[in-house]
Amino acid sequence: MSAKVERYHSKKFKEISSKTLIYILLVIISIIWLIPFVYLVFQSFAQSYSPSNFIPAAWTFDNYINLFTDISYPFGRWYLNTLLIAIITAILQTVFTLMTAYAFSRLRFRSRQAYMKFILVIGMFPSFLGMIVTYFLLQMIGLSASIFGLIVIYVAGSGMGYYVAKGFFDTIPKSLDEAAMIDGANKNTVFWKVILPLAKPIVVYTVLMSFTAPWGDYMMASYIAQGKQELFNVAVGLQQMMTKGNDIKYFPQFCAGGVFVSIGIMALFFWLQKYYVEGVTGGAVKG
Repeated sequence: MSAKVERYHSKKFKEISSKTLIYILLVIISIIWLIPFVYLVFQSFAQSYSPSNFIPAAWTFDNYINLFTDISYPFGRWYLNTLLIAIITAILQTVFTLMTAYAFSRLRFRSRQAYMKFILVIGMFPSFLGMIVTYFLLQMIGLSASIFGLIVIYVAGSGMGYYVAKGFFDTIPKSLDEAAMIDGANKNTVFWKVILPLAKPIVVYTVLMSFTAPWGDYMMASYIAQGKQELFNVAVGLQQMMTKGNDIKYFPQFCAGGVFVSIGIMALFFWLQKYYVEGVTGGAVKG
C-alpha cells in the first residue's frame, strides 16, 4: 500500500513540477514579448528621444496632440484612410469568404475538389509576385492611385481564404439545410437565414481577420499610394515619418502613433475574443 502511495505522490510531484516549469517559461516569454510594447508606450510620452533611456527623463502628452496637429505628417488623414479601407474590406471580404466556404462545404459540383486544390496551390505563392500586373490592371480601370484600388486588391482574392470557414460550416448538420429546403427555402435563403445565424463565431473571426489586415499592410499600400501622402494608410505614413532624416525628432511621435493604432485593435480583439477562439477551433476540423 505504501508503495502505491509513494508512486502516486511521485507522479503528482512530476506533474506539478512540469506544470510549474511550463508556467515559468510562459511568463518569461510573455515578458519578452511585452518589453517592446512597454518601450513603445514609454517613449510615446517622452519629451525628447534618448536611445540610452528605456524610461523617459521627462514626460509629456504633446506627442499624441502633435499626431493630429502636425501638418507635415497628417496622421488623422492616414487613420481615416485606414479605417475606411478596413471597414469596406471587412464587409466585402467576409461576404465573399463565407459564400465561397459555404459553396465548398454544402454544394457538390463537378471539379469541386480540383478547385479546392487549385486554390490551395495558388495560395502558396506570395502576393507580391503579381504586383506589377495588378498595378497595370488597376491603371486600366482608373484605380492605380486610389484607396479604392487597394480595397479591390484586398477583396479580389478573399474567396481563397475559405479554409477555416469551410471547416466550421462542415460542423453544422446538413439536416438543417434539408429541413429548410423542404419548407420551400432555396440555397440563398438557407445560407442567409439558417446557416449564418448559427455561424456567429466564424463570422466574427472572418470580420476580425479582414478588418485587421489593412492596418498592418505596408507593401501593397505603399505601392498603390505612389508617394502621395493623402493616400497613405497608417503603416505607410508612420514609416515615412522615420525616413526623412527626422527619426530622432519624430520618434516619440512615431511611438504615439503606434500606441494609438494598437489600442483600437487590441480593444476589438479583447471584446470579441470569445467568438474569435470559437471560430478558430470550430473551423479547425477536417472536412
